[in-house]
Amino acid sequence: MTFTESIKVCFSKYADFNGRASRSEYWWYVLFIVLVSFATGAINDKLSILFSVATLLPSIAVAARRLHDTNRSGWWQLIGLIPLIGWIIIIYFLVQEAKEPNNFGTAAIAPNLPET
Repeated sequence: MTFTESIKVCFSKYADFNGRASRSEYWWYVLFIVLVSFATGAINDKLSILFSVATLLPSIAVAARRLHDTNRSGWWQLIGLIPLIGWIIIIYFLVQEAKEPNNFGTAAIAPNLPET
C-alpha cells in the first residue's frame, strides 16, 4: 500500500474498528500524522490541537485494525497507558507480521480506490 492509499483508506474508515490493517497501511498513516502535526505545530498551536483532535478517532481505529492483523484485540491499545513499558509493548505488537489463521477475518488487502 502506498502513502496516499493509506491515508485515503484510513480516512474512509474513519471510525471503523472492524477488519484488519496491513503494516504498510498503519505505518504510512502514522508518518502522515507525525508530519502534519509538526507542520501545523509550526504554523499555529491551536491548528495543531484541532488536527490532533480531528485525527484521534481514525488513529485509534487504524491501530485497532492493525492489532487485529496480529490476531489481538484492539483493546490491547490500553496497555499504552502503562508508563514507558506500555509503549514499548504496544509498538512491539504493531510491528509484528500478520498472523494466519486469524480470528478477525481475512488478510488486509488494498482496496480499489477511485483515481482522483
